[in-house]
Amino acid sequence: MRDTNNVVPKKVLRDLILLTGASAVALFGAPVLAQTADTAPQPADTAPAAGSGEIVVTAQKRSESIQHVPISMQALSPAVLEQHQVASFDDYAKQLPSVSFQSFGPGQSQLFFRGITSGGDGLAFGALPTSGVYVDEIPVTTIGALLDMHIYDMARIEALSGPQGTLFGASSLSGTLRMITNKPVQDKTEGSLDLTGDKYGKGNAGGTIEGMINLPVAHGVAVRAVGFYEHLGGYIDNTPKSRTYANVYNTSDGPEGGTVTTSDPLTVNNGKYVKNNFNDVTTYGGRVAVGIDLDNGWKITPQLIAQHMHSNGTFLYDPAVGDLQVHDFTPDYDTDQWLQAALTIEGKIGTWDVLYSGGYLARKINSAADYSYYTVAYTNLPGYTRFTDSSGNQIDPTQQFSVSQKLSKHNEELRINSPASSVVRVTAGLFFEEQKNHSIYNYAVPGAATANFANYANTVNVYGDDLFLTNANITDRDYAAYAQGNFDLTSHLTLTGGIRGFIYTNTLTGFSGYPSYAPQCTFPLATLYSCSNNDKRSHGSGETHKVNLTWQIDTDHMLYATYSTGFRPGGNNRDKGALVGTVYRPDTLDNFEFGWKTSWLDHKIRWNGAVYYEKWNNLQYAEQAAGAGITNIMNVGGARVYGIESDLQIRPVEGLTLTASGAYNDAALTTNFGNFGFGNYAPTGTRLPVQPRFKASATARYEMPVGSVNAFIQASVNTQTSSSSLLGVIDDTVLGNSRGFTTADFSIGGKTGNYTFQLFIQNAFDTRGSLSHNAQISPADYENNAGLLGNSTAGYTRTLPIKPQFFGVKVGTKF
Repeated sequence: MRDTNNVVPKKVLRDLILLTGASAVALFGAPVLAQTADTAPQPADTAPAAGSGEIVVTAQKRSESIQHVPISMQALSPAVLEQHQVASFDDYAKQLPSVSFQSFGPGQSQLFFRGITSGGDGLAFGALPTSGVYVDEIPVTTIGALLDMHIYDMARIEALSGPQGTLFGASSLSGTLRMITNKPVQDKTEGSLDLTGDKYGKGNAGGTIEGMINLPVAHGVAVRAVGFYEHLGGYIDNTPKSRTYANVYNTSDGPEGGTVTTSDPLTVNNGKYVKNNFNDVTTYGGRVAVGIDLDNGWKITPQLIAQHMHSNGTFLYDPAVGDLQVHDFTPDYDTDQWLQAALTIEGKIGTWDVLYSGGYLARKINSAADYSYYTVAYTNLPGYTRFTDSSGNQIDPTQQFSVSQKLSKHNEELRINSPASSVVRVTAGLFFEEQKNHSIYNYAVPGAATANFANYANTVNVYGDDLFLTNANITDRDYAAYAQGNFDLTSHLTLTGGIRGFIYTNTLTGFSGYPSYAPQCTFPLATLYSCSNNDKRSHGSGETHKVNLTWQIDTDHMLYATYSTGFRPGGNNRDKGALVGTVYRPDTLDNFEFGWKTSWLDHKIRWNGAVYYEKWNNLQYAEQAAGAGITNIMNVGGARVYGIESDLQIRPVEGLTLTASGAYNDAALTTNFGNFGFGNYAPTGTRLPVQPRFKASATARYEMPVGSVNAFIQASVNTQTSSSSLLGVIDDTVLGNSRGFTTADFSIGGKTGNYTFQLFIQNAFDTRGSLSHNAQISPADYENNAGLLGNSTAGYTRTLPIKPQFFGVKVGTKF
């Protein structure tokens, strides 16, 4: 079997000519979370801003003021993104209280809304995400590797909480995140240039250059191009360490050929990888969009986005070693490069709006991470860590992990909207998506290809230096048709109903495991493709639906009630020998929500919010049973969430804006899960992991004239309570919980003429907040050998910290 993801099919090439998509209508005036400020100019093909500084969004696939959209959502405007120095996912996620995530570093995050996660998500061969991610009209959702697009010249970021499956599809079980780019502006030449110099408090310095140019090139044709280069210094130290492996093994040297257990200790060190501040990141890329306005009122917008990111080191530290320190014995790096081609065609047929969007995403990821603690965990078990070369000399058994992924995503959508002024308004569409993931996971000991395996528990190497190998292809296909209708019962009361029917087919082929997992094959393998022990297919169909009743009391006050459902497809497990089904089933979510959107005192106060109850059914859970070797997905019963989320904006006096947003989520199991006494056991009432019960942010910003400068001073606070790491009680004890924390950010600056400047400091007091705890090896690997390890988890678990103290200066100009 060969990797077909390297070959672009003729059909895809044909589609790329007419292809793929960007466009969700876009600019607006001012943020929900901050005051009206200078923003990027509105392209001609975007919706106008609503009055009184409200944002126009496209959360319901048509342009509406955010204050009139009966969905609990937040929209971060260009002003908010600028004011909080937002450049990446980590930066804007802390502004979204209903969002939590697990991560191993840039481009390696898994996103969740309202606590809908079972922990352990993100494996490339695992369950699909519970949250959808879009760039404009194009879904870019990826398992375990959220597309971390550099944020510059953006119209807004929309975060839609709760199931959005009716309009946004299967991966929007818990919510949808949308990154909306600015579009070309006709008949206007404009641009911007921004320079930033920054430094981590105890780490290294870095800097960023960003620019945008918008050029009309012909009648009805404009080009908008964005480019950037960013280097971030590191802040984690890989410090010197020696360790001695016991290398226990069995021989037949006992009396009468009996088995004798002995050891052959070997001391190694990490000297070649020692370095201070070794987790630096370099990212560069850009996008080009062409806006074509035809004389008949139709618009065509092709767009290309490309980005390359390379990071060194690790972004998780080991508290047992020291603050922001690790002892890594193997290479650490991650390279993530991707290209997205998109096309939007929009116009009218009669009085109906018609939109076609299509996209093709090609992405390559190559990474390596320290896996040496697997050797530590198993060195006292006979036959796992002692290897010798042809001369009988011991080989360093420190195991290394590396992965190569080639992903592609092709999607197309055709949508129609009836006139917005009608009493009955309809949105309907057809959707197709095909995504592929060819992944090679190597668990290797350098030199194993020619080693002596006489006393090895797993008999022989799999391929080359690999002791365990996964080389598999996943192909997921989704077909859907959807419709949503709004009916004005009165001038103030609107009934909305929506439904989406879908069909999914997911396949898994290739090899995964030790030699014993495929007795029909000869090991070591002659090539990567010499053996297959997976040829699986899961198929299903169904529907998601939504009913909403909205009472628009007056222009400034709205109440709504929603019942909606979400759906995540099932899939295939790699290990047919595990105590779970080869195919795992879909899981679903029922959402019951009551919300409000209000403005008071001539829009000096804006208060939005929602209370909700969510019921998660047949939730998918990733688990590696003791001794299984492979993580599999199982359906484990149910969970529920009681929650409230709200955002508030107050403008008490001219120049002063106070904003706050927060969410409380009480998420817990409603059924027992796992086997009592085992690591995965969790009784009814166990809280769901990763999401803190409470998360909030607040900002005070004051603007005032100082001579010829429009000056400002700003202070922000971010806080969240503790969170657990894994669902299983013992598993969670192994990793440990993340404590709550509070941080403060400050900035000062201003604008004079076309120039802006600001000084900023994030996490000013260098609080060591923890977003999650994680490890490269599974809790089962530790639990298998806890006694041999002295029941100590020291060195096993790693902590993902929030960004340490980070300060800088930014200057820019618009022309």
